[in-house]
Amino acid sequence: MNRTIFVIGLGLIGGSLAKCLSQSNKNRVIGYDIDRKTIEFARINGIIHDVSTDIVMTAKEADIIILGTPITETIEMMHTLDTITYDHDVILSDVSSVKKPIIDAANRLQNSKIQFVGGHPMAGSHKKGITAAKGHLFENAIYVLAPSKSCQSSAVELLQEVLKDTKSNVVRLGANEHDEMTGVISHFPHLIASALVQQAKKWQDTHEFIPKLAAGGFRDVTRIASSSPELWQDILYHNKQKMIQLIDDWTAEMTALKQMLHENEKEQLTSYLEQAKDYRDGLGAKKKGAIPAFYDLYVDIRDQTGAIASVANLLAEESVSITNIQILEIREGIMGALRLTVSTKEEQQKSYQVLQEKGYDLMLEE
Repeated sequence: MNRTIFVIGLGLIGGSLAKCLSQSNKNRVIGYDIDRKTIEFARINGIIHDVSTDIVMTAKEADIIILGTPITETIEMMHTLDTITYDHDVILSDVSSVKKPIIDAANRLQNSKIQFVGGHPMAGSHKKGITAAKGHLFENAIYVLAPSKSCQSSAVELLQEVLKDTKSNVVRLGANEHDEMTGVISHFPHLIASALVQQAKKWQDTHEFIPKLAAGGFRDVTRIASSSPELWQDILYHNKQKMIQLIDDWTAEMTALKQMLHENEKEQLTSYLEQAKDYRDGLGAKKKGAIPAFYDLYVDIRDQTGAIASVANLLAEESVSITNIQILEIREGIMGALRLTVSTKEEQQKSYQVLQEKGYDLMLEE
């Protein structure tokens, strides 16, 4: 081992990075987390090589430090690391999904030994915590690097070399353009999903049956509203100027739609919907993006005892993990449908093949 990598914060992202990087014989990965159960799980399961009990002492021996903490905690930790006396240059990076406040803090660092390279691996999961950490989480995902203004190019190149083990696609972006783009395709959709849920909740006072109707398509559209409120409050707060701008854009968009409906502009509305469909259908379905993807397949089943268990057992025997299962329609005496959600495209295809061979009628959600 010729590189010491110190990962502070072993949640889903930090834990997955640690797990991935520890598989290389070039790296010695040391982990730290305030949750003792987390650190013990990481140690027992070989996600890290060693456990840190002292951030300052471990930071002094590290070649690379990766902060896998929420944005506010990351900025506080950067201040702490800035006060340490190092006897060698140290690459400091993070995994935050908002980059401008991080880079602003990095540009204020006084320690000449610190080379700061902001990072954002744009991959995630519907699960959280160290138990959900996967060494392959970042494969084919975009991994954004945003160096501070004083960072040497050699430090960026070294970090890129280390990150080859993640099998991600590394790109360099400025902090501002990164935040605008992730604001549009990740942060703002979370706000909209939450707003849609709030609207439905208010209308429930008028129509008590709304929750039953919302169990279908509405629940799918608003899935991301189930993400951690604490985590997303932190993200939205640190990207609030972009959010305010996007809310203004959205308000104008809704005003235009309202006008089309009010004036009964059928052709304009059809064109509007067609443009949206064409753009959406042209997006890369096989690429990993800022919001975790859902891979669904629909299974027709008969109304009989054990029908659902039979499907689940078949997939379990093939080591396919079902992340969500929903009964779409089963009525007495007729065929019903299950929607199964899995984590990857590969598991979706494998599930399809397994169940098709057993005679089930299926449909893939592309």
